[in-house]
Amino acid sequence: MIGFISYLVNGISLGSVYAIIALGYTMVYGIAKMLNFAHGDVIMIGAFVVFSTVSGAGLPPVVGVLISVVACTLLGMAIERIAYKPLRKASKLAVLITAIGVSYFLQNVALLIYGANTKSFTSVVSIEPITLADGAMVISGETIVTVIACIIIMIGLMTFMKYSKAGRAMLAVSEDSGAAQLMGVNVNSTIAMTFAIGSALAAIAGVLLCSSYPSLTPYTGSMPGIKAFVAAVFGGIGSIPGAFIGGILLGVIEILGKAYISSQLADAIVFAVLIIVLLVKPTGLLGKQIQEKV
Repeated sequence: MIGFISYLVNGISLGSVYAIIALGYTMVYGIAKMLNFAHGDVIMIGAFVVFSTVSGAGLPPVVGVLISVVACTLLGMAIERIAYKPLRKASKLAVLITAIGVSYFLQNVALLIYGANTKSFTSVVSIEPITLADGAMVISGETIVTVIACIIIMIGLMTFMKYSKAGRAMLAVSEDSGAAQLMGVNVNSTIAMTFAIGSALAAIAGVLLCSSYPSLTPYTGSMPGIKAFVAAVFGGIGSIPGAFIGGILLGVIEILGKAYISSQLADAIVFAVLIIVLLVKPTGLLGKQIQEKV
């Protein structure tokens, strides 16, 4: 029983990272109606910024994380401005190919700067682990911080979207960008802000992921990025609570699959569950059916 609970806690921790990444995916898709497949590589850039500032320059972890968030925010805005904005009215296939190109560009920039060797990432979390059941179960400080950060981010995003002027502008653009523009909403600025927020979340996710799994390469963000996209679709892409639930469920399924079925088949199990969910409910768990007028 203790073993199952331990796996469950680890699954929730991993799922919280997926959820934070998925929140960035779901915001961009819900508002800009595009899939930013370079999002996973922004995670990697954020982690490398912390690695350089903390392990390289010797700055305090808090300062390193703040620099990473600012750097990824600016990077996200630059990507949107240079790569995606010119394709605002292009086909979805053109945007998708561009996103893949941006992803490979970021990976190769990281390869040129840091090389292909795996870097040992020093955790930025200094909280002591919690020991339960007379030492039979240990909850790491990274797990505690990751879960709490995920909950705070989700609540903060939902509050921001509902009560702030910028958040309401994002909701308006997600519903109908043309009508929102007629009502005085600056669509370009709103989409740029969405990319900024999503990229800032990617930086936080990268730091938390590498703190829990302390290794870093230019390809670190690729698979977590794909799985987070799966989580966003699983929960209902475009839905903030859906991204949260999808991420947590995906993390739990992955860890339990590794523990009780096969560590080699864990990824296959994750994607198989997604296929089953989409066959039963194509819009995801909390997604809404969108009626398109012709």
